[in-house]
Amino acid sequence: MRETEMETGVPASTLRYWEKQFEDLSPRKDGHGNRYYTREDQELIKRIKYIRDELKITRIEAIQKELKSNGKRSSERQTALEILLRVKEELCEIRKMIKHE
Repeated sequence: MRETEMETGVPASTLRYWEKQFEDLSPRKDGHGNRYYTREDQELIKRIKYIRDELKITRIEAIQKELKSNGKRSSERQTALEILLRVKEELCEIRKMIKHE
């Protein structure tokens, strides 16, 4: 679970809550109750987080509706945001290089 927390930025308590709210989110559990999230689970968690944080859709029912509509709007916006963040990082690196010359 720690890896998923770090990868997604979503705390364990929220992940456990979301497991109860989103039927598609069902990590494998071992005999000790440890959760193991697949890549697909992690992508779903990132989509839920994006819908909640970036689209400001906070009601569980509304998030579920957005996911069921294939989340086309949210996935396109998420992809665009990820690209913009990478471009921003690259521009910051270029700026640092220019300042040091």
